[in-house]
Amino acid sequence: MRLLKVEIKRILKARLTVILLSAALLLTLLMAYLPITFPSSGCTYTDAQGNITELEGLQGISYKKKLQTVVTGTVTPEMARQAVETYQACLQKYGAETTYDLPDGVYDTEILPYAPLLRGIREIFADPDTGLAPAISDIDPEKVDNYYDLCDARIVSLMKQEQKDHPAAQQVAIDSFSQVDAPYVFYPGYSTEAMEYQTLLAYLILLLCTVIAAPVFTSDYQTGADDIYRCTKFGKTKFACIKILSAFLICGIAYSLSAALYLLASNSLYGWECTKSSMQILYSIISLPAMDIGQLQLFVAAAGLLCLLATVSLTLFLSSKLKNMTVCLSSALLFCILPIIIYMALPEHIGIWIYSILPAGALSLQTGILYAASDFDFWNIGNIAIWLPHVMIGAYVVEIPLFAGLTVYSYITHKTS
Repeated sequence: MRLLKVEIKRILKARLTVILLSAALLLTLLMAYLPITFPSSGCTYTDAQGNITELEGLQGISYKKKLQTVVTGTVTPEMARQAVETYQACLQKYGAETTYDLPDGVYDTEILPYAPLLRGIREIFADPDTGLAPAISDIDPEKVDNYYDLCDARIVSLMKQEQKDHPAAQQVAIDSFSQVDAPYVFYPGYSTEAMEYQTLLAYLILLLCTVIAAPVFTSDYQTGADDIYRCTKFGKTKFACIKILSAFLICGIAYSLSAALYLLASNSLYGWECTKSSMQILYSIISLPAMDIGQLQLFVAAAGLLCLLATVSLTLFLSSKLKNMTVCLSSALLFCILPIIIYMALPEHIGIWIYSILPAGALSLQTGILYAASDFDFWNIGNIAIWLPHVMIGAYVVEIPLFAGLTVYSYITHKTS
């Protein structure tokens, strides 16, 4: 324990570590605040004098919450039907074909209150063969009375399109969706950008922790200190384990504190009641996870922690193998961005097999576990279908001890200069 404390203190006293951890704190607060500044978080209204005022930030969120009280709480079929009828009546009233043809301010006062439900309604009425969603004006309001039955039918038709050659994946998706609580719940104000920024922040913390972990072994190789350590009683296996554990603790705690602070700040800004909203209302109406927004936040944070530890474990392995710090850091950062490169460069059916098991895959942009959780991708192996987020988590559970063990072996067999 004493050696562990000494090693942790040694890493934390490094100027670069202090700078990086301070940057992580500032990034956390900045990322929590930025989503509420987006124009999409605000709305406009027309006052008694006819002046149009645009509200942004917390004012816009508060105003939108007041507007959307009509769809707050349990989402009933009657509420969904009212949304369709209101939309159609508004367009008919002003002789408009689309919402873009409405007079200024009309959309915000008459349609925006029901907007959270309209996207999902279009989705469940999508053509089962082509997947094209109809306009709200073309939907029969009476059919919306079967809102939740239509959701069950939609997951079946969608999976026949998405996984037409893989009946096992179709069944897994249908079984997963059957576990989703209905009726859905919705509390207005929250923005999906906040979830995306949670993933972006986690990715930035991943990069910072990679920089912290890269010199753990390599720096001792370069300075020659490793030659001295190896002459001590615990200078090989135990010392390697202590270095690995200290890096895990520093990076893991830094990430956990950052994730907790982000969620505390973000949810306080948007309102904690928003975490009770069903994931299906904000993402796909037939999203597979049986989670509300609060549970989704924790799921992404926990998966991100496993992803970070797997990446740190790989970085430590590289550090134990490479004698040059620049080469080690460059190689580690390359693995951090490799999922993005694979996503863009390789065909989807090939790339998905690779980036989903790479250590940084769950936090990389465009390949993150948040997007996987709201999508319908599977690993199909014969008659076995594994949902992509489960593939990622399973890979990290294996990679963390695997690369840690390889690091110990690499270090104790490393030839000194």
